[in-house]
Amino acid sequence: MTAPKVHPTAIVDGAAQLGPGVTVGPYTIIEGRVAIGEGTQIGPHVVIKDFTTIGARCRVFQFAVLGEIPQDLKFKGEESRLVIGDDNTIREFATMHRGTLGGGGVTSIGNHNLFMAYTHVAHDCHVGDRVIMSNNATLGGHIVVEDHAILGGLSAVHQFGRIGRYAFIGGCSAVHRDVPPYAMAVGNRAKLVGLNLVGLKRAGFSDTALQALKRSYEILFLSEYNLKEAMGRVKKEFPQVPEINHLLHFLETSERGLLPADVREHRLNRG
Repeated sequence: MTAPKVHPTAIVDGAAQLGPGVTVGPYTIIEGRVAIGEGTQIGPHVVIKDFTTIGARCRVFQFAVLGEIPQDLKFKGEESRLVIGDDNTIREFATMHRGTLGGGGVTSIGNHNLFMAYTHVAHDCHVGDRVIMSNNATLGGHIVVEDHAILGGLSAVHQFGRIGRYAFIGGCSAVHRDVPPYAMAVGNRAKLVGLNLVGLKRAGFSDTALQALKRSYEILFLSEYNLKEAMGRVKKEFPQVPEINHLLHFLETSERGLLPADVREHRLNRG
């Protein structure tokens, strides 16, 4: 790898650490104790604030702002961080904020994610791997997004919510409670409308896993059992299916509660 290449109009703080092969575009500002991994491309007019770490081979497009202080009135200037992993694409005008003392002090982004234009990741969020946030999708503070989730354009997730792995949130949805793994959620306020079957099939889920998830979804969200009873039946019926175990653990640890299911829409989807 070659030495970092910084455009003459960019302003880079002497405390910043730029790895081999890093490029910094025109008029970009990098402040303070920033670390950028090898091969990462920072476009023009980007602002990267103090206490931000960016991994290798990321691409940050123009006008993105990374590591700004949180939009939280309780924040009093304490040291906190934004940590971004490897191979992420961060498009135009995306914003990601540092954590707060009350939320653990770190906002974290995993690997191989795509953040489209105008997306926002608020303070103390934790985003996993291979997540897609479409244009204008927004995360409030303290949100966990598990691996392979997809958030449609103009969707918004309420603070302290969780989005399960392989979940799909439709465009313009307002998500006020947790979205279980593998499920689809749509609407304002959002409701569950079935499994993300297209995404699961594309990801290579086995027929056995898909059938188990279909049956479990019906028991958990469409039956007349309460959630505790439904979870007991699912545990008994599918004791050795890893996907079901992950789903049940997610439900057991939900603090905000789960989105309700739209039974009518689910029936329409089943034909």
